[in-house]
Amino acid sequence: MNRFIISEAVIINEGEQFTGSVAVSNGLIEAVFKGSVPDQHPLNTYPKVNANGSLLIPGVIDDQVHFREPGLTHKADIYTESRAAVAGGITSFMEMPNTIPNTLTQELLEEKYELASKKSLANYSFYMGASNDNFSELIKTNPRTVCGIKVFMGSSTGNMLVDDISILEKIFAEAPALIAVHCEDEQRIRSRNKMFMQQYGTDAPSRIHPLIRDAEACYMSSSKAVSLARKHNTRLHVLHLSTAKELELFDPHTPLNQKKITTEVCLHHLWFTESDYDRLGNFMKWNPAVKSEEDREALWQGLLNNRIDVIATDHAPHTYEEKSKSYFDCPSGGPMVQHLLPAMISLAQQRNIPITRIVEKMCHNPATLFRIDRRGFIRKGYFADLVLIDLRQSFIVNKEQLLYKCGWSPLEGSELAATVTHTFVNGNLVFEKGNFFEHQKGQRLMFTV
Repeated sequence: MNRFIISEAVIINEGEQFTGSVAVSNGLIEAVFKGSVPDQHPLNTYPKVNANGSLLIPGVIDDQVHFREPGLTHKADIYTESRAAVAGGITSFMEMPNTIPNTLTQELLEEKYELASKKSLANYSFYMGASNDNFSELIKTNPRTVCGIKVFMGSSTGNMLVDDISILEKIFAEAPALIAVHCEDEQRIRSRNKMFMQQYGTDAPSRIHPLIRDAEACYMSSSKAVSLARKHNTRLHVLHLSTAKELELFDPHTPLNQKKITTEVCLHHLWFTESDYDRLGNFMKWNPAVKSEEDREALWQGLLNNRIDVIATDHAPHTYEEKSKSYFDCPSGGPMVQHLLPAMISLAQQRNIPITRIVEKMCHNPATLFRIDRRGFIRKGYFADLVLIDLRQSFIVNKEQLLYKCGWSPLEGSELAATVTHTFVNGNLVFEKGNFFEHQKGQRLMFTV
């Protein structure tokens, strides 16, 4: 299927919505037409994929996932989670370095790229991880071939907490690529964790999670990151914002392609509030924590006023058994890539937000922010990463349909307003109505500098 035309689609692209057709040849978009391809046009000989009025959008780009390979493949792996991703309309992902071993050398980083080249159905990039003692490896990172450097300013798996201020200064001053940060103040969290452990012991309820990892812990850390970035003129991307207070730190006026400091929000912080802990318990335990209704509403406002630039998942699967442990023994994180796009369409409909805004935040903006080469838009000459979505097919999330290796979802029982029917990656049909076509793998993302 090297050449084809997607016809009779409602194209959502660059703020516009129109009925049209897209011609694809050898993995690239060859032409975009409003309406049908003219009868006498030479491209009209291409085979047709009739969209029958479904939405056609650029593939979603998820800038924060944990696919757990290597070292934690009992939870997930690159093949299973990329498969779930393309079924949900995500055609490119950026994966985090807190695997085992942690991705703290260029050699380990390239080993992950090699794994993905053989296993991933989606396009891929991997962050280089920072620690207190790997600066000599960090500065070798190539910004043309690696999405960025990940700095945990709150603790994570293995040797990845960067809490030495002199090292942070050095990283922010000299990093050759974008810095993506997890912002929670480690000392405050440890202090509050100890306080609540003394209060509750082993019977702690999950609802204390946003009290331990509170808004102040987030703000203390994110304000420090922003201050360092301004001091050193660093390209900084602040991941998974979760509080109203943090939004004060970010600029809503500068165009995205001119911003040096950018932001992300994740689906779970837009979907859930602290009132859901009693229902879901540890199955909605994330870091940073899901917080108040007021925080959620502020995050939505931040999306609309451009203090928040992109929407992602922080897809972080753990096994059902791990999530069933007591609060203090249970790991944080949950699976989301299969349902990000349908869930965001559902929320947009509920809030009367145009679908063009969702496409902007999930497709266009990640491509612009990370300077990804020829992706994120339906444009002539761009890679044909394309997704068809049927708004006439709602569905209820249930275990039987889940593709995650961990086999559960915090969205089980939720009705979502749209179904992804087709996903094309580099012009290859990889998913169609529940069926996968796996003979072609995704490509390594490349970046302009």
